[in-house]
Amino acid sequence: MDQTPEGQIRSQDRSGVRTDPESGQILSQDRSGVRTDHMAQKEKLQCLKDFHKDTLKPSPGKSPGTRPEDEAEGKPPQREKWASKLDFLLSVAGGFVGLGNVWRFPYLCYKNGGGAFLIPYFIFLFGGGLPVFFLEVALGQFTSEGGITCWEKLCPIFTGIGYASIVIVSLLNIYYIVILAWGLYYLLQCLQRELPWARCRHSWNTPNCVEDTIRKNKTLWLSANVTNFTSPVTEFWERNVLSLSSGIDEVGELKWDLALCLLAVWVICFFCIWKGVKSTGKVREWDRGREGGREGGRDCLLLGCLNSGTSFVSGFAIFSVLGFMAQEQGVAIADVAESGPGLAFIAYPKAVTMMPLPTFWAILFFIMLLLLGLDSQFVEVEGQITSLVDLYPSLLRKGYRREIFIAVICVISYLGCFVFSLVKYKPLTYNKVYEYPDWSIGIGWCLALSSMICIPMVVVVKIIQSDGSLIERIKAVAAPVKGASSRPKECVLKNSELLHPLDPNGTYALTKHAHTVVETTM
Repeated sequence: MDQTPEGQIRSQDRSGVRTDPESGQILSQDRSGVRTDHMAQKEKLQCLKDFHKDTLKPSPGKSPGTRPEDEAEGKPPQREKWASKLDFLLSVAGGFVGLGNVWRFPYLCYKNGGGAFLIPYFIFLFGGGLPVFFLEVALGQFTSEGGITCWEKLCPIFTGIGYASIVIVSLLNIYYIVILAWGLYYLLQCLQRELPWARCRHSWNTPNCVEDTIRKNKTLWLSANVTNFTSPVTEFWERNVLSLSSGIDEVGELKWDLALCLLAVWVICFFCIWKGVKSTGKVREWDRGREGGREGGRDCLLLGCLNSGTSFVSGFAIFSVLGFMAQEQGVAIADVAESGPGLAFIAYPKAVTMMPLPTFWAILFFIMLLLLGLDSQFVEVEGQITSLVDLYPSLLRKGYRREIFIAVICVISYLGCFVFSLVKYKPLTYNKVYEYPDWSIGIGWCLALSSMICIPMVVVVKIIQSDGSLIERIKAVAAPVKGASSRPKECVLKNSELLHPLDPNGTYALTKHAHTVVETTM
């Protein structure tokens, strides 16, 4: 009710229509009355959001990003966001810190001069590694897209870089997880009363197997004229775990115990990534305008230092053990220092047999090995899945399709491991003796070129699909796509608010320090 200047009292009903109380004549009508149906629809969606946020929980297997309000409006499911910066940092650190920090960096540092190796290491770290890593993080933050669609938006002619990276990651996912299967197999073997690689009384041992306690008695084994002896650790690795054949032409039988370990690791990987970056809880997206760039640089520097620091700590631990082994066996460190799986599955298992409570230390070591490899595997598989899902978001982000797609990728990678082993496998300790046939070398080159060929091939395809002359086509596919940035339009300053007086067109427009919080329940 309100009082008019003439003293008449007017009333307003809930629909927004104002009438004269005496004559009943309609005096005015609010715009809200015209859009009653639209407001009702918005209220319905808001109620649905509140109900979903407060009471509903995702059903098992529900694809992340699938919200009722999106389904009601017919929109494709939204992309997941990190819950906090700490989640992002820990995930990237998990991908950074892997098995190479334990078995590759210490060995390379030792073989290339020790402290002198750190000079070129830091030059390439700060001159190449960190800038490229910052570029990758900046591209992801700017476009909020995967590895393929990111280049499709920024520079379509270089979309082949995204496809090449996916090919590399796909091949990496196939063979990297085999190392985790070996680690799981060793971990299960540690549950016995005695470590199986500590003695020479098993079915896989040969007459040349000599235990370390006997080897220390040089008079005994010299009198026995033992010239080609092997350790029980080496025979356990080569004859029991790998079952090495005479050459690549001899495939051998399928080892079901390792196949089951590989399947178990793939199942663990699937259930750890099937819900995406977050399974439950509120997901918040912070948009800090210009501050995001400075924070991104600090994050990259922090993660790079974390990766290098982990390598240094691993080097101290690894070579303290190798020095102990060399002292116990009376040999030089070069005779016990190895790189790659030889360090993880031969040198270190041999070292734990010389320690008190060997089973306890072996369990801890292989648990560490599994954790280091699994988090790296999660990041690689998640990156592969995200890039492929971003190509068809409306198709693969609905319902259970994303989970089914992840399961298909895991199954294909699991089965592809056996095919990949036929063309890529080589004896780890006899590669300087055995010569590969020419056909296997050709297959290896095909695998190496499978990723590099993507870049020029996509360049040619993009140019052919464009219109105009050759120069016009190259300019068209080399320019960013409109709307490449994922930043909301309201965060960009208007011309009247520009802090740069020489930029009236907004080419170098600065952004507001906005703090946008988007909350959903996955």
